[in-house]
Amino acid sequence: MSEQEAYGLKDSRMLLQDTMQSGGDSDDPAAWLRETDIVSYDFPYAANLIADSFIEWQGELNALPFTKNWEWCVLDAEGRWIDQIKDRQEQWRPQWEEAAAVSVSSGKMHAMQFLVEDRDVNFFTIPMFTRNHREIFALLGCAMSTEQYEQGGKHTAEAMALHFHTCFYRRFEHVFVSDLANVHLHAERESNRRSILFQIVQRMHDNIDVNAVLTEVIDSISAMYPGARLELFMSQDHRSSNPQVKPLPLLWTKNDVCARAFKDGRVAIETSLEDSHVVEIGLPLGGKQGVYGVFHMIMDNQVFSDMDLQFLSMVADTAGTAFENAKLYERSNQLIRELRMSNELTQRLNKSLRLGEIFQFAFEELLEMFEADYCCIVHMNEEKGGLEVIACNHQPLLHEILKDGQGLGGKVYATGEPLILSDYINNNATASRLMDSTDSQSLIATPLNVGGEVRGAIMLAHRDAHYFSYDNYRLLQAMAGHIGLAVGNARLHAEVRRLANRDTLTGLFARHYLDEMIKERQNTDFCGSLIVVDIDQFKAVNDTYGHQKGDKILKQVSEIVKSSIRQGDIAARWGGEELAVYLPQLGVQQSVLVAERIRERVMGETEPRVTVSCGIAEWSWTDERVSVETLFYRADMALYEAKNNGRNLVIVDNKTINAF
Repeated sequence: MSEQEAYGLKDSRMLLQDTMQSGGDSDDPAAWLRETDIVSYDFPYAANLIADSFIEWQGELNALPFTKNWEWCVLDAEGRWIDQIKDRQEQWRPQWEEAAAVSVSSGKMHAMQFLVEDRDVNFFTIPMFTRNHREIFALLGCAMSTEQYEQGGKHTAEAMALHFHTCFYRRFEHVFVSDLANVHLHAERESNRRSILFQIVQRMHDNIDVNAVLTEVIDSISAMYPGARLELFMSQDHRSSNPQVKPLPLLWTKNDVCARAFKDGRVAIETSLEDSHVVEIGLPLGGKQGVYGVFHMIMDNQVFSDMDLQFLSMVADTAGTAFENAKLYERSNQLIRELRMSNELTQRLNKSLRLGEIFQFAFEELLEMFEADYCCIVHMNEEKGGLEVIACNHQPLLHEILKDGQGLGGKVYATGEPLILSDYINNNATASRLMDSTDSQSLIATPLNVGGEVRGAIMLAHRDAHYFSYDNYRLLQAMAGHIGLAVGNARLHAEVRRLANRDTLTGLFARHYLDEMIKERQNTDFCGSLIVVDIDQFKAVNDTYGHQKGDKILKQVSEIVKSSIRQGDIAARWGGEELAVYLPQLGVQQSVLVAERIRERVMGETEPRVTVSCGIAEWSWTDERVSVETLFYRADMALYEAKNNGRNLVIVDNKTINAF
């Protein structure tokens, strides 16, 4: 019930007619308004209006300084305390109510004298009468000292009470006029509703953009019900920049109107338990294929009717159909876009057979394709003993090594299952350095399968919660398949190159690979050394022990050479029983130490025991251009000299460094 209905106001046209028939002044168009009055039926509902009038009237008393020590209150038509007025001397309530009871029965002002804090105080109540029937609708209470009361304070208070009477009826007339205006607005709104509904339907069906459809229906409902609070909860498959469109909550209470509307696909209505004048409405947004969301509307129950329910239901149904059509159109465009992006990604990946370049291409394409804030690709590195962050735009994580099962990337790798996470802060059962260090909320991740084996994981993160849709989730898995295929091709190519560059017996590099690497290093380094290692009297070993034993000796010496040099040094089989080692950035003095270590270990660790001779040559940027062929020739000449001088020696360019 509205405030106007609570006061029992008559229909404006009937009241105007009654006033004109009763001889109202036809020259004064507002005369009928001054004839309006409150009646006894309205008294039980008038507390708010009396309280508001009293507060307004009391605020105007500040202009009368001689009344500052007077205490005032207001009581209802039966002399009861009105609880809406809080700022009063409630400790004197019994005195005022006692005086009011007498005033109600007598219809006159009544005063009573009480002793308050060793002084005589007069408590009196002044009845407030209606305009037409002289019925008491309220009582104004006052307390002042007996001295002031007897010196004319009583008469002053009565005069001030007349002003309260004026304040009350001024507010009463305002409420009445407001009601007339509301009736007029309601009639006008009803007359325009059908045409507005037609326009809404036409505009929504003219749109093939999902966001435009949602914005149209929200704006239309908001325009029709400006005082209502409206929200639209959508499934995670749809994101919107409109602040009134929010993601569907994961948890709803059992009796929530939105939960009922979304589950049943029907309108749900609930009157607020806290305020009976407020109604909650849940309107499902659905089409032929399902329910996509639900409108949550909170509005004044006094202005809500069955006609409003029909109107809102029609708008919601129309919006659901228009949304579904726009969604299907959007989905078809999205599929075309995904096919195009997949084709572009595949073409770019196939341009390279280098593993590093493939990961970099994939990283750049995924960031752009999904509009993610962060992309992180981890790949198993057996040599480093864990998952290596091979590509990431959060630099502190780049090249980090993750143990099996560590973080979300390790979890995806270990389980081989894709993952979607919409709200990391409230669902972080597994800690993630990527999510924590970047303040990200949303994540989609998928394992990287290469040749049927999980070799890593791809993760995309965004700072906003509920950012990635399930379409994104599925698309990432499809893209991971293309990336895995490209990685597999690169690995096969790398393996073929490795086999082509390796000697199958010793596992050392082939001579042509050593030649290429020396040429490359000469373009960037300032010096380097070459050691040529030859097994002494290897033909006699083969003749004595057989070729199988000879091959075993060759493998033993090769393993000694590999374990005696640095990781960046290059060991190769030069030919037959001759091996070669290139030491980048090392001069002849350090190279001699390496060669001596090899010579001594071969002599002490081989079975049957053999020895080696070593020839060393170096180049420096201060020398004239030294070709690879020249460097090998000089090292070979030094080796020849070591052979002629008794073997088991290390010789540098015809200079004997040490002899055993």
